[in-house]
Amino acid sequence: MADLLSHFAAAVERAPNQTAIVDGKGREISFQALYKRVQQLAGRWHGKGIHPGDRVLLAMPVNADLYASLAALWSLGATVVLPEPAMGLAGLCHAIRTTNPKAFCSAGPYSLLKFLVPSLWTLPLLTPREGHITPTVHKVQPDDIALISFTSGTTGQPKAIPRSHAFLMAQLDAIAPLLHSSNSERDLVAFPVFTLINLAAGRTSVLPNWKLSKLDRLSPTQLERWIQAQNVTRALIPPSLCEKLVRSEDTGPLHTVFTGGGPVFPNLVETLRSRHRLSVMCVYGSTEAEPIAHLDAIDISEQDYRDMASGRGLLVGYPVSDITLRICDNEIQVAGAHVNEGYLDPNHSQQNKVKEGDIVWHRTGDAGTLDDDGRLWLWGRIGSEIEVASGTLFPFAIEVAAQQWPGVDRCAFVTTKVGPTLCVQGTQKYLEDWKRSARGFGVPNVVSIESIPMDKRHASKVDRARLETHISHMME
Repeated sequence: MADLLSHFAAAVERAPNQTAIVDGKGREISFQALYKRVQQLAGRWHGKGIHPGDRVLLAMPVNADLYASLAALWSLGATVVLPEPAMGLAGLCHAIRTTNPKAFCSAGPYSLLKFLVPSLWTLPLLTPREGHITPTVHKVQPDDIALISFTSGTTGQPKAIPRSHAFLMAQLDAIAPLLHSSNSERDLVAFPVFTLINLAAGRTSVLPNWKLSKLDRLSPTQLERWIQAQNVTRALIPPSLCEKLVRSEDTGPLHTVFTGGGPVFPNLVETLRSRHRLSVMCVYGSTEAEPIAHLDAIDISEQDYRDMASGRGLLVGYPVSDITLRICDNEIQVAGAHVNEGYLDPNHSQQNKVKEGDIVWHRTGDAGTLDDDGRLWLWGRIGSEIEVASGTLFPFAIEVAAQQWPGVDRCAFVTTKVGPTLCVQGTQKYLEDWKRSARGFGVPNVVSIESIPMDKRHASKVDRARLETHISHMME
């Protein structure tokens, strides 16, 4: 069975001088140069005692060396542990406790963690310095664990997810049709997993020239200039960056946007299409199953827009061909080769997996429904529904609609001390209009809020716990 490493090696053979990665400083690294770097690092770290099955904690800037390090460790048969970056030092310490790594691979300022975190003191430090090219003999097996990554932790402690090489290949097979193009594309990639897919496909990835953890500091002008300077033709970015993109003046050769990692509201899609004449592909998935469904914006009908405005939820399109999807008690559950079948902690698996014979269903925790055409509509998280005068209301029923009201920048439907409440960030002069519209959904309370807190990973999902705490303090 092929794996990402063999696909990458094949890409090197096909086009050794093609640019594989453009780093955040604009430096272009060819497939051949990146492959040579992989061999150097593998030779160096093999000499440091890294063997098949060893777990190696990796923390470094998102640059070419990050991907060279991943490939080098895989070529040695090691398992790479990637802490949840949005959690900072707490996420790193959680990853150490959970996985008990044998070594720490780092570069730049991240290397200082070796001396700051006591649990790293006894681990050998692997740094991406020059080394001798030493051919490796380990042959990757499909069931070998390639990665241990973590859920975002927005609804509790991050869960460790082991990903085998077979799983990564299945994910490649699921994503490849979405990203396929007969043209030579230059993709701006804000999701690291898609850079791995591009390396395996022989496609150029332009890395961000900003910190992924500091999206709030990125200006539309900086994003626009980076797209222009690097001749970016497609962008694989979260909705928070799409919001900055629509405020840009000139997006150069950019023609297509793939977006996900948070709800993609219809008003954002329409603005991207009308302002910059962009094709928009919305991708729905989760850390455990990416992708689940996809929606080409050109296929959204006028009736679909009316349905979303009237409270049907958020349309996310057809399930991808490599996944099986069902709805159980309003919850979306999925199974398939690129759906994670278990967590490192068996207790997490008991809570989030349903085993039926040879099939393992993943409970996404998302509520939704399938329409008569087989398309998926999202309602929000299971357990987030609230009783209102008109009945039971899931957040997306009103949030998707409210995003299309005048003056609304962002909104969230939560329970407060005064009852069901729609919190709105936007132009306050429309407050009375918002209240009238909300009453049509049976929602009695609307409050204007200066800023709605968002998740730390992609700044694209409402941090409802922080919001409810903030609202409670406002009402004291």
